[in-house]
Amino acid sequence: MLVRKNKSQKKPIKFIDLFAGIGGIRIAFEHTGAKCVFSSEWNKFAQLTYEKNFGEMPVGDIREVPASDIPDFDILCAGFPCQPFSIAGVSKKLSLNKPHGFEDETQGTLFYEILRILKEKKPAAFFLENVKNLEKHNQGKTFAVIRDSLTDAGYSFSYKVINAKSLVPQNRERIFMVGFLDPEIGFTFPEIPDLKPRILDILENEVLEKYTLTDHLWEYLRNYAEKHRKKGNGFGFGLVDVNNHCRTLSARYFKDGSEILIPQEGKNPRRLTPRECARLQGYPDSFTIPVSDTQAYKQFGNSVAVPLVEILAKQVVHTVKEKPPNLLAYPVRIKNPADLCIITGQ
Repeated sequence: MLVRKNKSQKKPIKFIDLFAGIGGIRIAFEHTGAKCVFSSEWNKFAQLTYEKNFGEMPVGDIREVPASDIPDFDILCAGFPCQPFSIAGVSKKLSLNKPHGFEDETQGTLFYEILRILKEKKPAAFFLENVKNLEKHNQGKTFAVIRDSLTDAGYSFSYKVINAKSLVPQNRERIFMVGFLDPEIGFTFPEIPDLKPRILDILENEVLEKYTLTDHLWEYLRNYAEKHRKKGNGFGFGLVDVNNHCRTLSARYFKDGSEILIPQEGKNPRRLTPRECARLQGYPDSFTIPVSDTQAYKQFGNSVAVPLVEILAKQVVHTVKEKPPNLLAYPVRIKNPADLCIITGQ
């Protein structure tokens, strides 16, 4: 018979950080008092940033890691690769006549690595993050596969698309999926407070001249925007109202910074600095940026909005702690069913 021990409330909830990026989800869950016991990230530059800030090098390709090698844990966290499901990612792959979604053998199937680990390790819960478009990708079929796969594995399934703009000054909608190893357990997504953040609040006082657009680039962006305006398209640069929020920060920001440009009196606008991008995603100033500007822009553009994930993480951890004892801790085998009352404390 397989049961689970009732853990002391003094022991922290343990989680693993898959497709970890630079650790945004980890920061959020650690702020709840939870402890990370395993991390995985294949990108070498993201690994460098992760190691610099958390003191450990994430394992590389999760496909090469047997589930038995992963320490026992309570919550599986993963912001699994979203390019196969995003609007931009799908458009790019279609233009190149490449498959997308679960047909993408290099990224789309990485969801199954999550499923593999859930099935073998049977943690109390999972917390997944992806792009908003995942819900509607391939007429909803992709999302249905994800939902059905998780429920077939014995987990409840709740999801919600949430915009982080009430916590950080950018329009950033993402889908969050939460489930528990008890199909009867529902999950109520918490209310998100509106802090009315402004771009002005995340700007640095002194910025190097290299972040100001050259005359050539600024002219190009204006001409590009005018061309599409005449065609009735909405494409163009995003000159920010610093007393409001901005567009979504993306991984392509390193190319020209056009989606988020800061106006400057008497000169061309400028792009955000890497530190400002970190702040835009809710990272503390103590977070170290050891990589080039180009890599930093990619990393923060691919990251989560930390303050939003922290609010959700608190609710997930609270639910795990408050639900029946058999959700917590790790499998043990007993020979006599009568021992159940000793293990669970009943």
